[in-house]
Amino acid sequence: MQGRARFCNGFPMNSVAVIGAGAWGTALTLQAARAGASVTLWARDPAPIAASRHSPHLPGITLPGSVRVTGDLGDCAQDLAVLAVPMQHVRAVLARLPPGPPLLLAAKGVEQGRLRLPLEIAAELHPGAPAAFLTGPSFAAEVARGLPTACVVAADDPALRRYCAGRLATPSFRLYGNADPVGAQVGAAAKNVIAIAAGGVIGAGFGENARAALVTRGLAELSRLVVRLGGRAETVAGLSGLGDLLLTCTGPSSRNFAFGAALGRGATPAEALAASRGVAEGVATAPALVARAGTLDLPVCRAVADLLAGRLALADAAERLLARPRRDE
Repeated sequence: MQGRARFCNGFPMNSVAVIGAGAWGTALTLQAARAGASVTLWARDPAPIAASRHSPHLPGITLPGSVRVTGDLGDCAQDLAVLAVPMQHVRAVLARLPPGPPLLLAAKGVEQGRLRLPLEIAAELHPGAPAAFLTGPSFAAEVARGLPTACVVAADDPALRRYCAGRLATPSFRLYGNADPVGAQVGAAAKNVIAIAAGGVIGAGFGENARAALVTRGLAELSRLVVRLGGRAETVAGLSGLGDLLLTCTGPSSRNFAFGAALGRGATPAEALAASRGVAEGVATAPALVARAGTLDLPVCRAVADLLAGRLALADAAERLLARPRRDE
């Protein structure tokens, strides 16, 4: 009860607002309802969803009648606000969100321009508000269907981790606590960039050996980056690092992998984006992540950023990576 009293700030008990009606926001709405919460879903255009009870992003999935759909962020003053909008929209939405409820951010990436991680944006716009980060290997369609999934809630405060997990966790949606929010956020951002590279490898026909090598070396990059930005190396071995990286680099539902595969087959970045099933977060994150890393050695991530900027062709990117000096692993 101490954790609940500390964070609820007078809002309705066990009520959750999910902000963002894309695939991930819809899946988290369904999950919060399964966990027994009273759920409000915010959408930019709520009328079609409210009328049909269906999301265009998750065909065949029906929202429970108990879920309230709104277009007013003023309706989101609940026990917990889950932010599930694309990373590059986090700042704009948080700027409009009334202060008050604890925040659980579920956007993965690095902000273009200011180079901020999600929790850093929240700290700027909602100073003092309790804020945690949700991440891990989780395709939205599987979470929406109630298939077994394990994720992490990352925050410095263990009471906040338990508080957030208590509003979303069920036996099929297992939530672990994570005391390294920096490492969790960096892992969530970098894995999308590495997945573009993995997709490029497969799309270009370089084979599974090449993908395995790239993902393994990408994991080493991720570890260096986490430590450089103030996280813990051991976080990379968990769900927010290795787990999410494996899913995103191998799962056929991965938007970032599909985007990279299109590049590997010869599409331009613009053509691959036009064909994308949704937002491939790694596209905007790659240059921002490289800029945030400074001089740190990130050959895979830098190759992706150069490829997206038109400074490098995919075949040349592969040659550049293979031509790196031999050394001990």
